[in-house]
Amino acid sequence: MSKVTSKLQLTLPKRLAEQFGIKPGDEVEFQAAGDCIRLVPAGGPASAPKLSREERLRLFDEDTAWQQAREKRMPEPTAPYSGRGWSRAELYDREKPR
Repeated sequence: MSKVTSKLQLTLPKRLAEQFGIKPGDEVEFQAAGDCIRLVPAGGPASAPKLSREERLRLFDEDTAWQQAREKRMPEPTAPYSGRGWSRAELYDREKPR
């Protein structure tokens, strides 16, 4: 865990800096993310490979074929889904727990 100094500076844990390829002198960007703050290395994540359009399309086609083959291996449902056995209105009619 890091502390904020009186000059509003932070210390980034070494394992996170190494994981994301952040070195002394690198620029980072702070982004508001709802009730959190996101720290983004300038230039994007170091671990993201730079793929050409053709390579991305090839990988997409491979994954699509894999998913279609997986869906064919999955068993068909034996009976159609008949609901969960209760209605939303029944939730309000039940007795309250003691």
